[in-house]
Amino acid sequence: MESQALVIATIGVLGVGAQWIAWRTGWPAIVLMLAAGFLAGPVAGELGFRLLDPEAAFGDLLDPAIGIGVALILFEGGLSLDLRELRHSGSAVWRLATIGVVVGWALGALAASQIAGLAWPVAVLFGGILIVTGPTVVIPLLRQANVQTRPNSILKWEGIVNDPTGALCAVIAYEYFRRVSESPNASLVEVVPPLIIAAILAGLIGYAAARFIAYIFPRGAIPEYLKVPVLFISVIFVFVLTNKIEHEAGLVAVTVMGITLANTGFASIRSIHPFKENIAVLLVSGIFILLSASLSWSDLVKLDPTTEVGMRFALFMLALLFLVRPLTVIISLLGSSVPWNERLFVAWIAPRGIVLVAISGLFALRLADLGYGDAQLLTALSFAVVVTTVVAHGFSINIVAKWLKVKGTSRPGLLIVGSTPWTISLAKEMQAIKTPVMIVDPSWQRLGAARREGLPFYHGEILNEATEHNLDLTPFQVLVAATDNEAYNALVCNEFAHEIGRDSVYQLGESADEDDKHALPESIRGRALFESGFGVTDVGERQQQGWVFRKTKLSEEFDFEQAKEKLPDSANVLLLVRQGGNLRFFTHAARPEPRPGDTVISFTPPQSKTPEEQAAKRAAKESAKAKGDPSAPSAQTT
Repeated sequence: MESQALVIATIGVLGVGAQWIAWRTGWPAIVLMLAAGFLAGPVAGELGFRLLDPEAAFGDLLDPAIGIGVALILFEGGLSLDLRELRHSGSAVWRLATIGVVVGWALGALAASQIAGLAWPVAVLFGGILIVTGPTVVIPLLRQANVQTRPNSILKWEGIVNDPTGALCAVIAYEYFRRVSESPNASLVEVVPPLIIAAILAGLIGYAAARFIAYIFPRGAIPEYLKVPVLFISVIFVFVLTNKIEHEAGLVAVTVMGITLANTGFASIRSIHPFKENIAVLLVSGIFILLSASLSWSDLVKLDPTTEVGMRFALFMLALLFLVRPLTVIISLLGSSVPWNERLFVAWIAPRGIVLVAISGLFALRLADLGYGDAQLLTALSFAVVVTTVVAHGFSINIVAKWLKVKGTSRPGLLIVGSTPWTISLAKEMQAIKTPVMIVDPSWQRLGAARREGLPFYHGEILNEATEHNLDLTPFQVLVAATDNEAYNALVCNEFAHEIGRDSVYQLGESADEDDKHALPESIRGRALFESGFGVTDVGERQQQGWVFRKTKLSEEFDFEQAKEKLPDSANVLLLVRQGGNLRFFTHAARPEPRPGDTVISFTPPQSKTPEEQAAKRAAKESAKAKGDPSAPSAQTT
């Protein structure tokens, strides 16, 4: 028991640690997780001190645990799919999910047989599994690369839809060869229709379960604190139940269940977002560590390119990257409206992930039981495919996206909630320094000033669920809520904190005349703008007095202290814009460190200081410092 607990703790540390390193370095997280699993498992084992041996620790529980984990990941992926996205990419997704499946399966099986040297039954089964492009890998890569809406949508939908499809293709191939081994005269007609019926039945069960949950949750049948547990237990139950109908049919059921819930106006869906995202991160981390640590050193040796088998595997990888995937996409999208640069981008990006490894490991054992010796190579080959595709596509996606001109806005954007004279002025200043900006307000009248100034705007309620579908929030890494209602600002910040980050949502502070007993708790507010904590009333009054935003560029010769000397004593510094476009705000709790190359945005009275006033202030400051006066002016602003 203690050893199993230690294994679980080690898996958690390695998985989350790899994700943290990926966040700090910008490297693909999947690559780091696979490397951590390899080092803790087969590599450490070869050195005599294996840190992780999942099969020894968990025994027969390992496979069902991984299966349930994959099911939850696919369900979570389904929750992120909005059918309205298909108005931009529906035709392409449909083609890839039909024509692409057939072409990809045929080409993958041909390459596995003729290049990798696998026996034909093993090659056909593996070709079916190769259809999958794991959403657990694709979605983080797309988020990291900030790809434009249409290719992003195509790849995301393909990844989630084709995961259960690839599993079903593998089931069809396995069942056919199993029946052939029992009865040489067996035909596809005896195998395929029952499996398709089983998949349809599983999908209907998943749909019915989702509709039932969407019906009972808003009607108070389940208390709020039990909604997330009930939902996830329901997913596991549906997965296990439909797997009883047919192996891997559960993947179809949970995917349909997730997509249905995401598109039924399910009111509780927003409240479970933070939890489902955390669960997805933990599951992805844990499963990748488990699977890579389960390999043996002999499995890795098979991939040595200096051996005949290893050389065949290497050539197979090249064919997969540069022939199978590109031909599949190009053939599938012939005659479509998708531009060629986007087709080529989709043709290149096809990383494989958890489902490929999990299904390959499962069927490797089943095919070996049928007497196919090459089946033992599937586990090592599937890991080779995952590592090769993740490394190749993970490290090249930014370069290819730029080259093919499918990259979205790379400069971090600012989303401003509330159209007021103060926010209009701020938006104009940010637009002048090429920072993407968007003003959101439900009042068409209040947005009149933004329209007159030519500023980007969105007319709608930011908290409305429809906004998530109609407004692309991807370019915006920082949110400022600055309406006239401080409580509403806090609500907006609290709502978007989980999506944008608690440290990236800001609002104006409590007004100076705010009654303390009516003050909002800090835990639900955004970070308070300005070191002085100016409130809504404060900035409104100063705006009426003619205060303006000013920008100052810092350099080696002109530092932050010199910049402040040019400002009136009452000026307040709002933020720094780094050379790469990152925004760093001065708040009541944090003060970023100014650097050469930064642009300082300050909120100041109408007139800056005259040269005589600047010289007098500088002389007073130097004199006070020379005397050791503790009250000498500091770098702080008020």
